[in-house]
Formats: sequence, C-alpha cells, structure tokens
Amino acid sequence: MGSEQHSRKLNLYLRHRAELIDYATPIVGDRALAEDVVQDAWLRFSEAGSHDSKTRLIRQPVGYLYRIVRNLALDISRRKIAENLADEARLPEVPDLAVDAGRAMEGREKLKALHRALAELPERERLVFDMHRMQGLTYAEIGVAMGLSQTRAYELVRAALEHCMMTLMDGGHL
Repeated sequence: MGSEQHSRKLNLYLRHRAELIDYATPIVGDRALAEDVVQDAWLRFSEAGSHDSKTRLIRQPVGYLYRIVRNLALDISRRKIAENLADEARLPEVPDLAVDAGRAMEGREKLKALHRALAELPERERLVFDMHRMQGLTYAEIGVAMGLSQTRAYELVRAALEHCMMTLMDGGHL
C-alpha cells in the first residue's frame, strides 16, 4: 500500500474514531472494550487491499470501517453471551449432606456443652459474661450496671470464658 493511501486511511480513521467508539460501546457493553475493538478495526482497515496482488478500491471507506467495527463488536458480544451461558449451564456444587449433617451435629453438641458450662457458673459471673459477650457491653458499662470496677468486670468475664473453654476442651468437643 502506498504511503499516500495509508495517510488517507489514517486520516479517515482518526476523524471517525470517537464516533466508532460510540458505535461499538453499546454492542460490547464497555467503553474500554469498544476502544480495543476500534483499534483492531483500524489494523484490519489499514491492511485492507494490501495483501492482494492488485489493490482493490474501497468504494465507501467510512461504511467499510463501520462494518469492520460492527463485525468485531458482534463477535465479542457473541463470545460474551456464550461464556455467560456456559457459566449458567454449570451445575452448582451440591454440598456433601453427610459432612454438613456431621458438622451440624458437632455444632449442636458444642452448643449444648457451652450451655452446660454457663449453667455451672455463679450467677454474677454468668450475668457479666452475658452482658459482655452477648449484649456487647464494655467492661466500664458492666461495672456501672453491676456496681463493679472495670477491672473486676474484666476478671469475671475472663474467669467465665476460661471455665467455658476448659469445659469444652475436657469434654472433647474442641
């Protein structure tokens, strides 16, 4: 291809580049992808006629450029649709119900053991533990509510937690 013909094609491409991107964007669904499509279209357009022994005349170069963009954009769009269909066609993983049932039973056993451990605590210790772990109160808030120092509230919560952990570990549930 002569440099004069190449320059004319390049000027034509550059004049229409923004409109070509706007044209491709709704087809591919993404502006950055549309820019890639237009760039690929330029490569094809710039080579058009250069591989033939005789250079063929493109009668409507703008229309030809738009057709290249449309075809490339549609190819990408079809590929994306096929990929989405393939993703949807994949069967979801079926959980191993025996494993899930085993985990659920183990969880229930741990919960029962925790309830037993909490029931063994002195009332004040159980109440402070509940206020901190279940209700989310700070040690300072527990201290005010129970008439304790912040340090004593911490000590009671820690003692209750240690008791629960020891009970669960001794019972072989952890």
